[in-house]
Amino acid sequence: MTAKPIKSTARTLFCLLLALPLLAAAGTLERVRDSNAITLAFVPDVAPFSSQQGEQVSGYGIDLCRLVAQRIKTELGLSELRLNFLAVEDAQKSALMAAGKADILCTPSPESLAARQAMSFSVPVYTAGLGVLVRTDAPQTLLAVLAGQPAHSGPTWRATVNHGLARHTYVTMKGGVTQAWILDKVRRLGVVVKLQTVEDYDQGVELIRSGKADAFFSERMFLEHYLKTRNGTEQLQVLPRIFESVPVALGVPRGDEDLRLLVDTALSELYRSGELERLYGEHLGQPGEAEQALFKVYALP
Repeated sequence: MTAKPIKSTARTLFCLLLALPLLAAAGTLERVRDSNAITLAFVPDVAPFSSQQGEQVSGYGIDLCRLVAQRIKTELGLSELRLNFLAVEDAQKSALMAAGKADILCTPSPESLAARQAMSFSVPVYTAGLGVLVRTDAPQTLLAVLAGQPAHSGPTWRATVNHGLARHTYVTMKGGVTQAWILDKVRRLGVVVKLQTVEDYDQGVELIRSGKADAFFSERMFLEHYLKTRNGTEQLQVLPRIFESVPVALGVPRGDEDLRLLVDTALSELYRSGELERLYGEHLGQPGEAEQALFKVYALP
């Protein structure tokens, strides 16, 4: 055998190995039909989107996944469909989906180019807003700038804005779009700050409560929910300002368009029937006019 056919065969085998995850993903519905089971991944402790108490799993994303699974069951003509909930750490969710260990990621997540290397996304199910948690006795110059107001009564120059933001310690969850957003803003403004990253909300809130950090940036809904459900947070507040908004969606295996189409179909039907709005109100509070307008945009015809 000559060297040329050997190289050609090696290239072919290499391409097939690269395609294996996509080929496996493309058969998700067939595997679900054969096993009468679907694996639903979720990140615990991110209420009101997904949380776990003992064996009980709940939240807005969890309820959406239950209804999507019911639609899949009907579409496949199954008499029963077992829901296997799989808890996963936030930092590991992309790797888990890329490895094909779950069929749907039920904790709504923002779509990004990096995230799309590991999984695909459904139509949006929520619009996340970046907010900030501070102490009620935080410096007035910092509160003013974070609220979008001038830090003083004179002319507003870049230097005066920087003065309000500089020499403070900010906190955010490790990795993700919020950390990247803060680093980009700091670079653009040229301010000198300290940025700390934490693994969970307890760590971040404690840094603010103890005065070791000045502002905790994260999803505003998470921050508000934390203050409502924890004791000893009277000296903390979430400012009304939303810094950035981004749609978030359920995750599905990359390369499986049949599953993605069925998930999007189910979610669009939930939008049009009003059921998604009901779940939104139950878990996240009654949607305003802006949210209701987005419901019509997000639902596919």
